[in-house]
Amino acid sequence: MNKLILGRISPLWFLLFTFFTSCTPSKLITIYTIGDSTMANKKAEVYPETGWGQVFQNYFDAKVKVSNHAVNGRSSKSFIDEGRWKIVLDSLKRGDYVFIQFGHNDEKADKPAVYADPSTTYRQNLEKYIVEARAKGATPILLTSIVRRKFDGSGKLVDTHGKYPDAVREIAADLKVNFIDMQVLTHSLISSMGDEPSKKMYLWTTPDQKFPEGRKDDTHLSVEGAKTFADLVAKEVRKLKTPLAWHVK
Repeated sequence: MNKLILGRISPLWFLLFTFFTSCTPSKLITIYTIGDSTMANKKAEVYPETGWGQVFQNYFDAKVKVSNHAVNGRSSKSFIDEGRWKIVLDSLKRGDYVFIQFGHNDEKADKPAVYADPSTTYRQNLEKYIVEARAKGATPILLTSIVRRKFDGSGKLVDTHGKYPDAVREIAADLKVNFIDMQVLTHSLISSMGDEPSKKMYLWTTPDQKFPEGRKDDTHLSVEGAKTFADLVAKEVRKLKTPLAWHVK
């Protein structure tokens, strides 16, 4: 008798379990991106200038949300000093990710508000992001800075970041942090394209009403450049041994 009852009830419980689990929404993963203008969202008035973080959402499925907190002109130092990191930190929950890419403005030794020495302050700031993100149960991912488009007279792409990329690599190794070497990836891409063709990746524009002399900007990205660089990041995410890899389109 008992076996007969159990035999009748078990399928019912199975159907109920299947129904409720299928109706329960999957946990949304949030990617917080922190960095400078090469990653930041841009206002319409500076179009076609585009940060790669601005288009990063396009490379993930519906279970991932990209929350881009990168801001023009910020460094690893000023992002903390202005309270921007606290806003991100307070929002972090277990299972989230923090993509960290600073360097362009940390290099400006003539600007105390943003300068961070690569051997001391810069390292300390990046370590702070990593330790505090991990304490909230989030996964930090370090990125080296993208290259500036600077070719010498012989057509060779010149490095402009000095010791900063090496500092990021060392921290990633020391603290066993997931790491994407955008300096190497973008250097390879821009170098292979060459001087003139690579202008399309950056903010080189013809004269118009807003910018009568046009723009010749070798740091900030065009729409095509932002999409191309975001695609490079997404492909590297797929290689990392994190659950986020499963959500890359």
